[in-house]
Amino acid sequence: MSKFSIDLVIFFAYLAGIVIFGGTFYRKNKTASAFTLGNRMIPSWVIALSIFATFVSSISYLALPGSAYLGNWNAFAFSLSLPFAIIVAVKFFVPVYRKIDSPSAYTFLELRFGPWARVYASTSYFLSQLMRIGTILYLLALVINSIFGWNIATVIIITGLVVMVYSSMGGIQAVVWTDAIQAIILIFGALAAAVYIFFRMPEGAGQIFRIAADYDKFSLGSFGLDLSASTFWVVLVYGIFMNLQNYGIDQSFVQRYIASKSDKDAKRSALIGGLLYIPVSLLFLFIGTALFSFYHSGIAVLPPELHEASRSDGVFPYFIVNELPVGIRGLLIAAIFAAGMSTISTSYNSSATVFLTDYYQRFYKKKATDREAMRVLYISSFLISIAGILIAIAMINVKSVLDTWWKLASIFSGGMLGLFLLGIISKRKNVVGAIIGVVVGLGVILFLSLSQLLLTEEALGNQFHTYLTIVFGTSAIFLVGFLFTLIIKDKNGAGG
Repeated sequence: MSKFSIDLVIFFAYLAGIVIFGGTFYRKNKTASAFTLGNRMIPSWVIALSIFATFVSSISYLALPGSAYLGNWNAFAFSLSLPFAIIVAVKFFVPVYRKIDSPSAYTFLELRFGPWARVYASTSYFLSQLMRIGTILYLLALVINSIFGWNIATVIIITGLVVMVYSSMGGIQAVVWTDAIQAIILIFGALAAAVYIFFRMPEGAGQIFRIAADYDKFSLGSFGLDLSASTFWVVLVYGIFMNLQNYGIDQSFVQRYIASKSDKDAKRSALIGGLLYIPVSLLFLFIGTALFSFYHSGIAVLPPELHEASRSDGVFPYFIVNELPVGIRGLLIAAIFAAGMSTISTSYNSSATVFLTDYYQRFYKKKATDREAMRVLYISSFLISIAGILIAIAMINVKSVLDTWWKLASIFSGGMLGLFLLGIISKRKNVVGAIIGVVVGLGVILFLSLSQLLLTEEALGNQFHTYLTIVFGTSAIFLVGFLFTLIIKDKNGAGG
């Protein structure tokens, strides 16, 4: 353990610094508006970095290098879809949210389709965020366990509570400002790792590219039209839908749009925060490719089990522990935690905001005082953190829970995106059409998801890659809903 002494100092200094810095916003966090929107006094560059940091979780920090190590740069097609998705979100979604001027994204759905749509979407968001919190807490604990040998459950509990404390004390101001710091840390951490590999190669940096080229590691994947494989086009289309979902309807992002000082600031933050992910994701993929060349150069040996697809996320952490020098190793550990903590803190704050806005104030007490609202925000933040911690702990022994939660998240989020698109594009207010669209779309998603588990390989559902589930489901919700809004005369008539 002595070899990690300095790294531990760096790691704990980072944790203490984040908590103390986040806690300094406590005095500015006395009203519900301050907790949820920061009184709209947050600089646009801070919101932009916060959007970026929220998007880059520890999952990306570990999964992208692992993916590039085992395969190629096929995942970069996902990043290339970002400009289209962000432009659509900035042009069509952001102005709508700014005009409605509600802390919750789901107010829009109630205005278009009624309370059921708001409850459906907000409930889906809660479930997906609990899954997200639990997944990231679990992955962070796995990393720390592999490095320091600490008990996984203990790490999960401490991490979840630490993030809850500073995000609750300082509200969204603490969240976005700490996100900005964490964004800088995670970028510099990745750069440090890449530079170190450059200098460690036996034959110089050029050896990275020679070995990688020999194994076709820079390929973006097949450009064929096979819908059952992870081709460039399948990943690109999947990326368009997923990124439109993130930047167009995700409460975590929408809340930042509303918290911006002006419409111009909101659009600028969305653009900068989203586009920044493209070069950073490229950096992550390059690290994975560089690690491939590093271990194939013969300078070091990677344990055989890490060559398995299910263990690829462990390649980068193994390199950090066994190859990086003291100090830089501590920086990388802090960077991985920064990526995870920024996403978790956002989930705490946005989920508490949804609970206050979409449930407490909507159905129980519309004109709650600031004292009452703050009490609800504090209690809901605590309960959400506890639920996320329990889900993470459950993943320790039931590893399949992870895949199950991701499948459920796909079902819920796919329905949300289709419903939002219907509300944005269709000018007719037809509740029956929207309900039918959601039912049909969710049926498509459920069929495609379950067919991979229950049906034979020749079944229709297995002719498509899992990435296309959300594509077909979302499209079905929108197209069926739009069709029924045309053929069914709703008693509410036209409107929006």
